[in-house]
Amino acid sequence: MTETVTDGLEIKAGAGSDNTALFQLMNAFETFRQDNDARLERLEKRGATDPLTEEKLERINAALDGYKAAMDRVALDRARPALEGGRSEAGDEYKEAFSAYVKRGEEKSLSIGTNSDGGYVVPGETEAEITRRLTEISPIRSIAGVRQVSSAVYKRPISISGPATGWVGEKDARPQTASQTIDAISYPAMELYAMPAATASFLDDAAVDVGQWIADEVNAAFAEQETAAFINGDGDKKPTGFLHSTLVAESSWAWGKLGYLATGVSGDFPSADQSDVLIDLVYALKAGYRQNASWVMNRRTQGAIRKLKDTEGNYLWQPATAPGANATLLGFNLVEAEDMPNIGAGTTPIAFGDFRRGYLIVDRQGVNVLRDPFSAKPYVLFYTTKRVGGGVADYDAIKLLKFAAS
Repeated sequence: MTETVTDGLEIKAGAGSDNTALFQLMNAFETFRQDNDARLERLEKRGATDPLTEEKLERINAALDGYKAAMDRVALDRARPALEGGRSEAGDEYKEAFSAYVKRGEEKSLSIGTNSDGGYVVPGETEAEITRRLTEISPIRSIAGVRQVSSAVYKRPISISGPATGWVGEKDARPQTASQTIDAISYPAMELYAMPAATASFLDDAAVDVGQWIADEVNAAFAEQETAAFINGDGDKKPTGFLHSTLVAESSWAWGKLGYLATGVSGDFPSADQSDVLIDLVYALKAGYRQNASWVMNRRTQGAIRKLKDTEGNYLWQPATAPGANATLLGFNLVEAEDMPNIGAGTTPIAFGDFRRGYLIVDRQGVNVLRDPFSAKPYVLFYTTKRVGGGVADYDAIKLLKFAAS
């Protein structure tokens, strides 16, 4: 299956090799650079751009996104392990019993979890596959800090400031110094659920890999809901997203708030030296955080960023050089998250920071499945739940770019 894009570019939805997808991506970017250079030259000479060139650039932008998605699919399929291979592994009694429960509702052999408590805990292989694939397809989870917990609420102590110190002479008095400031942040684990359905005939098929099927069905749904909450969640029955924090100008930053830099223009980049605001955002972050920093934005914002150059005419955005890798911006990893806002008046569509230190995701151990063959006959429903929480862990580790005058 292919989706054809004009101007000789073609997105292969089922790209068969890493090298093919990578070649297509690099070729598309070279075409993009040539056309955008022509656009900028026309803009400089005539003060206006050609609508046909603008339209062509948008098509190439879409092609670049398609090639990157094809590369990621190839890498994900290649990394996917077989959990059951159509049969239960010898000696794994609980896994065999869980398969029997999912396919036929047999419960007598299960010893972990109870039906009255809301279902049975899935085998470790399936739980690990769900978590691993969530990391693969959930952009924020892939760069954030993740902690496995066994309680409903995880409390993390944070040292906001260290103890006061000072220089003294050999015989000087040593007055008592102020103690360090400690804060505690709570991360409640909220319930996330999915309820895939299957026919009895499908489940009776001996070739069905039960664990893989459940993981496939719930992963996309879980990842989509998670990512939206990690970015914009209000903390009500869901994690608290980093954009839900109180935002202040970086010059007024204080603990408990996220700092932002303004572009100086409402809803747009500055008319001159557009890339300067991105460089300023990089250096708004302390050196200790910049080492592992990433950009986070959606594809529309990324499309606008692709057109920017530095003072020497080099493009700030560079495509991924390997399957499964991300594009870079100013040399830093760029993560695409569709739940980030678009460029608009007063929005904050670009985040930059060390998310491993700046945002914490807490996963409560265990994924539960409750089999329901009665509510939607002839389908069997599988009420699958996991508990996850999240919130800002270090308010100094994430900075935002706000498209506003101030």
